[in-house]
Amino acid sequence: MVQSRQRRRLARNSLIVVLVLVGLYGVAGFVVLPWWLERNLPAQLEQQLGWQASVDNVGLNPFALTLDVQGVSASDSDGQKVLAFDDLFVNLSLLDLARGIIGFQDIRLTEPYVRLDLLKGNTLNLARDWQRAHPSAAGDTPAEAQASADSGPVHLLFQALTIDGGELLFRDLTGDQPAEFRITPLSLSLNDLATWPRDDDPSNYTLQAALGDQTLEWQGRLSVSPLASSGRLQLSNVGYQVLAHFLAPYLPYDLRGGSVTVRSDYRFSAGDRMHLATSNGELSLKDLAVALSPEAETPQLLTGSVSVDAVSVDLDQRRARVGQVTLRQLDLDVRRDEDGQINWLAPFAKADDGAPDAPEPDTSSDAGPFRWSVAGIEVAESRVRWQDALTPEPADLTLTDLSLTTGALTDALDESVDYSVSASLASGGTLSAKGQLTPSPFTLRAALSGSDIALAAFQPYVRQQANLAIADGTLAVDGDLDLDGQKTPLTGTFNGTAEVQRLAVRLPDAEQSLLAWDRLRLSPIEYNVHPARLEIGSVALAGPNLNVIRNADGVHNLARVVPAGDAAPEDTKASTSGTADDKAQGESGADAPALIFRVGEVTLEQGSVHYTDRTLEPAFTTSLTNLKGAITGISNIAPQKGSVHLTGTVGEVGDLTVDGALGTLGTDDGTTLTLVAKNLSLPALSPYLAQYLGYAVDNGKLNLNLDYRLNGTRIEASNQVVMDRLALGRQVKSQQAVNAPVRLGLALLTNRQGVIDVNLPVSGDLSNPDFSVGGVVMRAFVNLLVKAAASPFTMLGSLADLAGLSGEDLGSVAFVPGSTELADGQAEKLAALAKALRKRPDLLLNVRGSVAPEADGLALLREDLSQGGQAPLSDDAWAKARDAYLNGERSLPPEALSNLARERGLALRKVMEETQGVPDDQLFLLESARDASVNDAGSVVVPFRLDVR
Repeated sequence: MVQSRQRRRLARNSLIVVLVLVGLYGVAGFVVLPWWLERNLPAQLEQQLGWQASVDNVGLNPFALTLDVQGVSASDSDGQKVLAFDDLFVNLSLLDLARGIIGFQDIRLTEPYVRLDLLKGNTLNLARDWQRAHPSAAGDTPAEAQASADSGPVHLLFQALTIDGGELLFRDLTGDQPAEFRITPLSLSLNDLATWPRDDDPSNYTLQAALGDQTLEWQGRLSVSPLASSGRLQLSNVGYQVLAHFLAPYLPYDLRGGSVTVRSDYRFSAGDRMHLATSNGELSLKDLAVALSPEAETPQLLTGSVSVDAVSVDLDQRRARVGQVTLRQLDLDVRRDEDGQINWLAPFAKADDGAPDAPEPDTSSDAGPFRWSVAGIEVAESRVRWQDALTPEPADLTLTDLSLTTGALTDALDESVDYSVSASLASGGTLSAKGQLTPSPFTLRAALSGSDIALAAFQPYVRQQANLAIADGTLAVDGDLDLDGQKTPLTGTFNGTAEVQRLAVRLPDAEQSLLAWDRLRLSPIEYNVHPARLEIGSVALAGPNLNVIRNADGVHNLARVVPAGDAAPEDTKASTSGTADDKAQGESGADAPALIFRVGEVTLEQGSVHYTDRTLEPAFTTSLTNLKGAITGISNIAPQKGSVHLTGTVGEVGDLTVDGALGTLGTDDGTTLTLVAKNLSLPALSPYLAQYLGYAVDNGKLNLNLDYRLNGTRIEASNQVVMDRLALGRQVKSQQAVNAPVRLGLALLTNRQGVIDVNLPVSGDLSNPDFSVGGVVMRAFVNLLVKAAASPFTMLGSLADLAGLSGEDLGSVAFVPGSTELADGQAEKLAALAKALRKRPDLLLNVRGSVAPEADGLALLREDLSQGGQAPLSDDAWAKARDAYLNGERSLPPEALSNLARERGLALRKVMEETQGVPDDQLFLLESARDASVNDAGSVVVPFRLDVR
């Protein structure tokens, strides 16, 4: 019984002890520990981080193993709130504790607030505050922590962890302008997360966060040991402000609009090796706007949408796959500045200035190459604008309705890729290309097509090579382009056709068209890139119209087409040597021209050339119309023979025909051309002829028969010039007019039918800038005219059968001294002179009877002495009489010499008219004179003088 009583007392005492202990445990748990926590939590935060904190309430249930902390708020040393939450509820699992596991049945955090500041130096405010509170521990690892780390992870089990309605404020204070991102609401759901390996299923988690309309959704499964996770991640509507801020160090442009949505499945594990693979990835980019710099007024890149589907990456297999890439409503502005820099590349060029050479890539890894593929690219409803400030005048070209599609692209760069591209030009016309492209080694095959392309839009590039303005014209092209870059230099060919319609070009400061045509068609075209070779089967030119103007300063408008200073230096000019024996070497060797070309045939229809010379007063104008014909066999590679046949109308009344054989261009091969012009109007040439003749041309026709022989730049020409019924008009003042009796010269050249028929040979070097065929011909004609006027009887002599006489002999007649008897041979001379006069009816012969006073006086004296005496006159008597006459001691009757001179004039006129048949209206008797000369034979020479009607 005693033992029973003792046992009851022991049980009662044990119960009391238990009750006391439970009571003390309850008091400690319900009262003491919450009270202690309420006071020590703020103190610990201040001690560890330097924060000023407050706690509204701490509730602890020691029996249910729950902790409830409410109303926590903490501010940093600057007085700014850094941490807060409404309620933290923690429920430990007693069963797990019994197994040595710190298990949490439930952790719930309600309305948490956390402020993270990224400071200069890329440190967080939390790390800064910790280092401030623990200055001696900065950078050290406590030994206890190291020992704990070496002992392996603590077994923790989170059965349920929830964050509800949280807010994360992230502030980036590293830049000049602080950036702030407020992520709310922030929700997290995590189930069954353990820190040690387990055979059952890993933890499930869900994370949701929002930054305005931007959301993060992350859900899947997570294992801590080993570290592994799989699930799906989605970032939706991430705005350009966020992207611009975080990409600023890497993006050299100013992001001004757009949002990105990214979603993907993933698998991740980290054991001996890290494994990461993604699948079913999608990227969507909307309303992107990018400016080249913050100073730009408007964005230079806009997109409606960019989408990429079926994205997968496997780091183990070193492979990435991308599905279709679709880009719609691209709007891109590209510009080349005055220095030749492309605007989009300028930031990279600046970044490369002074940068050290990039290190050589490490090729020692045996992991193998990274494989990638893209199912295809599609660009639609897009626009690209190209502006070029490097041209003499700014270029502005815009492609609209741009569409591009490609086939699959892979890391196998030697595989061909199908592509198709088409676009319209805002200035007019369409372009398209379709074919295959091989990236490396580069090859390109393209079926090209373009129609109604407005050439005026390309005027700035024409101005780089020629001083021309394009007023009108469209281009059409159709063909196949094949380029091959497998070897250096690039090789390739183009085969197709081209056509330019309604072309009209002019000099920039002129209103009148310089060159125009209705249609130019080239078919077929065969062009080889290297060695450069161009072959055109036929060139059909319809309705060409060329206006050539020589301005008052003497410069032709054609000379202004080539910009000043653009002449090629001598050492860059292509060689023009080559023969039939070394043709092969000529086409591929060092002597070959830079470009080999051949044109099978050039045909002209309804062509016209208008020429105006404003150096003359009045201005000279003429035209060549109805020009048609063909030129065949044009080439710069010997041996190549061609031909030319052209016809046209000159000045609306004359007929022109050009025929000939063409040698190889640019070589010494001979070229012969024959130009025949009939019924040209001489009055139309009056302004040009008047400056040399000093007279306007009032009437007449011109026929030309010109034979030209060219060998290289040397020219030899025969110019048969026939002028019919040339009649001079009013006198014209001209500093270039010849100082000669022009009318007389023309009359000498004009035959009885009113025709001037002369041959004017020309020779010279066309490479001499001072050489002009037309100028040489005109100078030759003027020189002939002056020569005729200066030596008229010499010219007449070339028109008659002189029977041994010289042309100058016709200019005078010799008489026996003292009589009207002609000296020996003078009758034949008068017959020849008469014949020439009959051939030149406009010539007038002025006959002036004349005597030589001494010779004729002595002859008359001797005749008188011989007739007056009974006996013959002795030598002594004559000698005395002669000396007396010469000394003035004896004289003749005053009328003796005058009568002789007059009788000689009358005798000559009578012989020429009655005996030789010279028309009366061509003979004029002048007043007699005493100025005759005596020739070596002792005859008295009386001169003639020619005149013109």
